[in-house]
Amino acid sequence: MSLLSVFDISGTALQAESVRMNTTSSNLANANSISSSQGGTYRARHPVFAPIFAEFGEQEANVGVKVLGIVESDKPLRREHNPNHPMADEDGFVFLPNVNVVEEMANMISASRAYQTNIEVMNSAKQMLMRTLTIGQ
Repeated sequence: MSLLSVFDISGTALQAESVRMNTTSSNLANANSISSSQGGTYRARHPVFAPIFAEFGEQEANVGVKVLGIVESDKPLRREHNPNHPMADEDGFVFLPNVNVVEEMANMISASRAYQTNIEVMNSAKQMLMRTLTIGQ
């Protein structure tokens, strides 16, 4: 693996963390949305990451992180008795998303720090390459 593959790895990790921050933001934005049915209620979403490995012996192989997809949480929805709410069902219940705001804030902080770390890795690799170029002078 060459030093240049560091940019591939960090670049794909930046894209993956960006997807993670966007899905977390969406979860937080919809944390208090209300619905009158289970089918119409927002469900928390989370990205699924996978590594991209180079095959043994390949010279210019892609390596890094890829987003396999975004899955909806299978945790049960919150059900709240609020018969005076205009969206309450015939039993007086409204449905709220299965978003845990504390977990989502922790995810946001983690994604932000991972993004920042990958930026620092790219900057360090760039500085090493620049110093390598000046060795022969």
